[in-house]
Amino acid sequence: MPSVALTIAGSDPSGGAGIQADLKTFHQFGVYGEAVITLLTVQNTHRVSRVDVMAPDLVIAQLNAVIEDIPPQAAKTGALGNREVVEALAARAAAFSFPLVVDPVMISKHGAPLLGDDAADALRARVIPVATVITPNLFEAEVLARRKVESLDDAHDAARAICDLGARAALVKGGHLDDGGATDVLCVGGEFHVYPARRVDTRHTHGTGCTYSAAITACLALGLDIPHAVARAKRFIAAAIEKNPGLGGGQGPVNHFAETD
Repeated sequence: MPSVALTIAGSDPSGGAGIQADLKTFHQFGVYGEAVITLLTVQNTHRVSRVDVMAPDLVIAQLNAVIEDIPPQAAKTGALGNREVVEALAARAAAFSFPLVVDPVMISKHGAPLLGDDAADALRARVIPVATVITPNLFEAEVLARRKVESLDDAHDAARAICDLGARAALVKGGHLDDGGATDVLCVGGEFHVYPARRVDTRHTHGTGCTYSAAITACLALGLDIPHAVARAKRFIAAAIEKNPGLGGGQGPVNHFAETD
């Protein structure tokens, strides 16, 4: 039977981010994908014009239905929307028997808020302690670690601080650092791993965080350990950005057909 991965995230009708990107990524890695929807968006490559968050009991009902019948080998979260959903998920995730990758989506690529301040506090206090890997970008790392992240040294400090909150591992993504590259820093078990990549000058980066975290989740479902899962996922997302299909008139999607090596 195939390995199974679960995404607990929002829907992007344009297909570049959210559950659509996650399921495409799972499939590309040869992993069977399941999806629990937390919120619906109205968006394309130009804008997000509406966000409707699901009722917490509906999110948990979806989650329970999936786990009781086709339990995953790994799961991930994406946009959760509000404090009520965050707290309901945290309570359920405390009993997960499989690794959980948390992509702490706070703002869309278009600048639309996808997590309120009170929900971010709940995520920090309730979800990070049950996370296997958390994958913040620089802005999210600053919010969670409560410190500025402006250099690779800062990224190391933030990753350690997030692990100190209870996460088994923290991956601080450095795509916006002013160091000329796109270097990510992983802290796991008190040790650091650095994943450099060439920065690609393109506007087609919609769904990058979703796709990257989904690739990590797929690799964990396949049985890789955390450092090797991140390394393989990093190669995939770098290729997906570099070989983007050029779709849309705004911030287009990455290439979910990229090689997974």
